Order: sequence, then structure tokens, then C-alpha cells
Amino acid sequence: MKNDVPSHLLSGSDMDGHTGTAMPVPITVAAGDGIGPEIMQATLKVLQAAGARIAPETIEIGEQLYLQGHTSGIAPQSWDSLRRTRVLLKGPITTPSGRGYKSLNVTIRKTLGLYANVRPCVSYSPFVATRHPKLDIVVIRENEEDLYAGIEHRQTDQVVQCLKLITRPGCERIIRYAFEYARANGRRKITCMTKDNIMKMTDGLFHQVFDEIATGYPDIQTEHMIIDIGAARVATRPEQFDVIVTTNLYGDILSDIVAEMTGSVGLAGSANIGEHVAMFEAIHGSAPDIAGKGIANPSGLLLAAVMMLVHIRQPDVAARIHNAWLCTLEDGVFTADLVGHASAQLSRPFGSMDFADAIIERLGRTPRTLAPVSYQQAPEAAPAAVSAPTLSVQAPASKSLLGVDVFVHQASTTPDALAAAIGSLNLPSLRLQMITNRGVKVWPQGFPETFCTDHWRCRFMAAEQGGEVAPADVVALLGAMVGRGTDVIKTENLYAFDGVQGFALGQGQ
Repeated sequence: MKNDVPSHLLSGSDMDGHTGTAMPVPITVAAGDGIGPEIMQATLKVLQAAGARIAPETIEIGEQLYLQGHTSGIAPQSWDSLRRTRVLLKGPITTPSGRGYKSLNVTIRKTLGLYANVRPCVSYSPFVATRHPKLDIVVIRENEEDLYAGIEHRQTDQVVQCLKLITRPGCERIIRYAFEYARANGRRKITCMTKDNIMKMTDGLFHQVFDEIATGYPDIQTEHMIIDIGAARVATRPEQFDVIVTTNLYGDILSDIVAEMTGSVGLAGSANIGEHVAMFEAIHGSAPDIAGKGIANPSGLLLAAVMMLVHIRQPDVAARIHNAWLCTLEDGVFTADLVGHASAQLSRPFGSMDFADAIIERLGRTPRTLAPVSYQQAPEAAPAAVSAPTLSVQAPASKSLLGVDVFVHQASTTPDALAAAIGSLNLPSLRLQMITNRGVKVWPQGFPETFCTDHWRCRFMAAEQGGEVAPADVVALLGAMVGRGTDVIKTENLYAFDGVQGFALGQGQ
């Protein structure tokens, strides 16, 4: 078992520079909803017994805050605690159903710039049953961009859209973080997963930046996989993978799959790392169906707390807790969720606090079968375990306007009829090149079998082959279309950057 340090940002010394006395490190604690309060209580009990040098500040988050009118699930004054401590240990939350409520996890990650989500997943065979006893994978997921930007619109009666945003700085930060993480933790290989055979520009940029950055790390083996076959390989041959770096949505799905493959998603913790603040949490949800019964497994939150202790320069306590936790598994101590997966039959499952007490009883012990863990203390003057990412500086590109995509809402029409109507506009600088519906070209030379909705993309290009157009030409086009009663719902200018086309061709083009 590798002993990974999940953070590039250490909060500094926990020693008083004048006296040399161990000083408690302030952290912010939020129990959350559902089973959150009981697993947080169990986790903090273990941390206290193990001698963690922390000074918790408690804030409230989650469902009750939503219902009090805080649409993001957190009160404004709670941000002050997060800025002050720069460390959050967070329980799971419940987001109420209905419109108007934002995901608190996404809000915290984006507001505080927690760009890297780190999820180590390890099998604990033979004590927790799994089909993959050698699984030891770290999924490093970009945490702020992609479809999780949450930019969605209803555009027509039949069509809604969600914008997928991928930026070069976002790609550089997470990919360089992944390489620095691998190097700092003795990991041998990084696999990049995208879907750039389809999304050639967004996922293509992620893949391109991965290849660029990889040249600076010749000591680390690299590979790229399309996400669908990559996920299939992870599910069948996980021992082939070491570190996986990917975009937000793929990483969210993949990390839950890998965690479940270890035997239970309830055993995985995660770190959310930014340049100023870090958040640590279990990856499971709030499980309201068992809340208050005292049977929830605190392991995911406890292992997240172990990562937090390494982050705040208390690796001795982190190792002490982690090894004691491994010993509880070896001794057949299981909560109810693991009884069906356990290698031994239990007379009764352990409750949350009983499980915490069992870990406390084993503090100071090391596992006999599972590999013991150890975490190294970075020297006081040394840089953090994983370097902060350095972003490349690029000169602005020369930008040329080549055309415009005009999105139109129109029902009860055909591609030919729409083309005849808008193609006849008297615009000497622009000509209608094609019409697509849901990304499929339907004019010219479309197929009658293609299903069409009421959402059309009409691409206009410079009338002169290879020429440019002026912004005023686009304004004139839109004025002419609106003047004839066309419902224009969106436009996208089509640019070339340093002579390279900056837009995708339509399918069938």
C-alpha cells in the first residue's frame, strides 16, 4: 500500500516558533446532514485519542441552512472561518429537491479555488471481500470546470443545453498537479482519460496539455485512453493503473466506481486541494435512511481526516490512526454496511461509536497482514510535498473572425424551407454554409431519416472563400434575421487563432 500525501499545500508548522511547544492547528469542522453528525463525532473522537493537535471551529452547513433561505447551503459568516483556518473537515450534506438550490460541494470548490480532487482507492483483501485484491489507484479529478460549471439554459420548447467549459489554465493546473503528486509519492504511471475522439476541442485540449506537460517528467510513464474503454479496463484490470487524471464529470463517475471496487464506497476519503484552502471529506452521501441509528461507517471520513493530518504536518498522528484502522479490519471489526463483504462472520455489527472505540483500542499497533503505513514529515524549510502548479505564459493569439453560428428556434419547418428563408437574405459579406440539428448536418444534402427538433444551428461563413468578416457584418445578419421574424436564441462567433480554426465542423461536413 502506497502512503500518499494528497496535498501540495501544507498549512505550515504546528510548532510555536518561540517555545518549540506543539500548538493546535485551527481547522473548520462541518458535520453536515444525515449520518454526518454521527460519523463526525466518531472521527473526532479517534483524532482526539490519537493526539491530533487540532483546534476545531464548528460551522453549520447543509439542509437546515438551505431551508433558512441560504440557497448555497452555507451562511455568509461561515466563510470567515474557512478563510481563517484554510482547512475544512466536512461531513456529507443533503441538497433539498427543487429549483433554486445550489450544490454546496460545487460552491465551496469553485469559490475557494479547490481545483484538485484527490481520491485514493485501495483494496483491503482478504479482510474486505473484493474481486480486485491488488487495486491501488489514485483518481485525480479536475474540480472546477467541465459541465460542472453549471451553465445551463432552456433554449426552445424541446431543447436545453449545458455548456462544457475547459480552459488551458485549468488543464495545466490539474495535470501538473497530477505529475507532481505522482513524483512526490513514488507513483510510476499516469493515465489521462478523455473523450477527445468526439469532443475534439474541449477534451482535445485536455489531452494536448497532458502530452505537453508529460515531456517534463521523463521519470513517469504516461498513457492516454478514451474514457469509455479506460473505465472498462479499470473495472476488469485495475492493477494496470496507478494514477488517473481526468476532467470533472469523468472523474466524479470513475472515482466512485473505483472506490466501490475496493469493497465499499464507504471506505474512501477524498481531498479537495487549492492554493489557499483544502477540504477533506468522505466521498459517500448523507444516507438519510440510516441517519440517527448509530450504525453508519465513519471510515471514509476518518481516512479523509488522515489525509488532513498529513496536510497540516502531523504525519505521525496520521500514521498512528491509519495503522490502527487497518488493525480493526484485520481483527474482523466491521460496521453493518460491511458485514456482507466481511471475510469473517460477526455475531453483531459494530455501531459508529463502537467502531471508533475499537480503533482507539488499537492505537499504537501495526497491521500484521496488510501493509503498515508511514508518512514522512517534510523538513520545516522544505517546499510542500507537491509543488504548486506553474502556468505557462502565452502571448495572445492573432484572432480572425471567419463567420458565425446562429441558433434559431423554429418549429414546424424543414431544413430546406429554413434554408430558403434565411439564405435569401441580401448579405454580400456572409453566406449560409450549412444547417445542423442537434449537431447533425441536415442542409445541404441532409437525409430525410434524420430526426429534427425545433433547435437549428445555421452557419454563415464569409462569402469570399477563406475571407474574414467584420463584427458589423454579424450585427447586420442578426438584424436581417430578426427583421424577417426569425427567433434567434444564441450566436457563436467563429474565429481562427493564429490561423488555426477555433471551431468544430458539423457532423457530416
